[in-house]
Amino acid sequence: MGPVLAGVLQLLALIGALALVHIPLGNYMAKVYTSDRHWRVEKWIYKGIGADPNSEMRWPAYLRGVLAFSAVSVLFLYLLQRLQGVLPGSLGFASIDPDQAFNTAVSFVTNTNWQSYYGEQAMGHVVQTAGLAVQNFVSAAVGIAVAVALVRGFARSRTGELGNFWSDMVRGVTRILLPGAFVAAIVLVACGAIQNFSGIHEVGQFMGGSQQWNGGAVASQEAIKEIGTNGGGYFNANSSHPFENPTPFTNLFEIFLILVIPFALTRTFGLMVGSLKQGYAILATMATIWIGFSALMMWTEFAHHGPVFDIAGGAYEGKEVRFGVGGSSIFATATTLTSTGAVDSFHSSFTGLGGGITMLGMMLGEIAPGGTGSGLYGMLIMAIIAVFIAGLMVGRTPEYLGKKIGTREIKLAACYILITPALVLVFTAAAMALPTPGNSMTNSGAHGFSEILYAYTSASNNNGSAFAGLNADTQWFNSTLGLCMLFGRFLPMVFVLALAGSLAEQKPVPATAGTLRTEKPLFTGLLVGAILIITGLTYFPALALGPLAEGLAS
Repeated sequence: MGPVLAGVLQLLALIGALALVHIPLGNYMAKVYTSDRHWRVEKWIYKGIGADPNSEMRWPAYLRGVLAFSAVSVLFLYLLQRLQGVLPGSLGFASIDPDQAFNTAVSFVTNTNWQSYYGEQAMGHVVQTAGLAVQNFVSAAVGIAVAVALVRGFARSRTGELGNFWSDMVRGVTRILLPGAFVAAIVLVACGAIQNFSGIHEVGQFMGGSQQWNGGAVASQEAIKEIGTNGGGYFNANSSHPFENPTPFTNLFEIFLILVIPFALTRTFGLMVGSLKQGYAILATMATIWIGFSALMMWTEFAHHGPVFDIAGGAYEGKEVRFGVGGSSIFATATTLTSTGAVDSFHSSFTGLGGGITMLGMMLGEIAPGGTGSGLYGMLIMAIIAVFIAGLMVGRTPEYLGKKIGTREIKLAACYILITPALVLVFTAAAMALPTPGNSMTNSGAHGFSEILYAYTSASNNNGSAFAGLNADTQWFNSTLGLCMLFGRFLPMVFVLALAGSLAEQKPVPATAGTLRTEKPLFTGLLVGAILIITGLTYFPALALGPLAEGLAS
């Protein structure tokens, strides 16, 4: 079997697996967020934190819950790292420096999981499990909660109430993420991933000498990092490490975990707004972009010209031979079209155009299918923009799901889509203009610019993957990337929840002969076009200076 055919078969198998679980998982998540019953363990949690899960919240109260919980989480994780040197199970590692502790705390609380440290050489068992792994669960649950609040804004009328943040967040952990991660961890352990709390071992090498390796609760953290679209690796090599990702099967399984909840949430959305066809329209948009990007990535990596690439059968540099070009290409598009950030290959070693595809996937806003929750609410914002554009073209007031898109709604949507481009472009320009950040680049020219552009794109969009080749463990990058992660995560949530509150207060508008049918293929095409054009106009100059220039010159 040729490598190209193997890659295509992997993509088809992945599509089949996602289709198989789409309906049952989507139905289950809809029941989770519409049920009025609380599990016993959930009642204990509510009692412990002093929350009333039955009280409805308007958007300012819902937002305060999100921000307060996240602020406490950042502080807790920061202190845990600063105290690591005196904690049991530290494996002899020292406490983390203040700037790196700030960066890592913000990174995991914002679902970014950017890492400017070597995991196996910096973090002990307590920080990894009680700190980083816990945030993998709750940060993903916060994203789903915000998405559900926006869906309720479309589904409800004449009320500003969006549900209860504490109930939504806790249910996301106890009923979706914990069971899913438990099953996934068992599969990974069965396939060779490690799960222990061993210390540091001296391991002999084939060419002589030795190397130190430590164990850890790797399989459990790998499971939630993928299913929660988090992305932080237990080891520096991330999902290319055999302890995290042992075989081609686990590689495909991890891609499945990355995509399964974001894609299934479209059905949850359809059920909650009372129209499965609306959910299928969003699903079709996400799937079109994802399949298109995956096919384009495999083409750039398999068909790159040159005698070395022809002999090898593709661009193999920086890719694990266990997974090949096909598996690595599918993983790269999946992780950058979501907010995962896990990698099984070095994106810096991809072809110039291939590296540009990974960047463009993040620049779209990670909406195809996006992160757990963040992908859905990002896509719904783009749907509002597309409806507004269509309304301008035919000269009528735009409507979406029975709600009018007026001045307030379009301003909130516009603010949402402007935040991350502003962060990416401003901080990239500053890093290129100042001498100190530029010293962190190991490459010059277009590729060096791509390293900086990728870093700020990854942080601002809460992705977390790295282009490699950039020394980001400096005070400048730890601080500025931390700020990008904070603003890129929580400022959009402000506008999403404000928009949800505005929509929930509206009276439903009956459909007429002139209403745009947003469940039809025509709207799917309009939405795909709006996404690509808006992103292209925003980022094309920056892409032209980096990956496009490199790709066209090679």
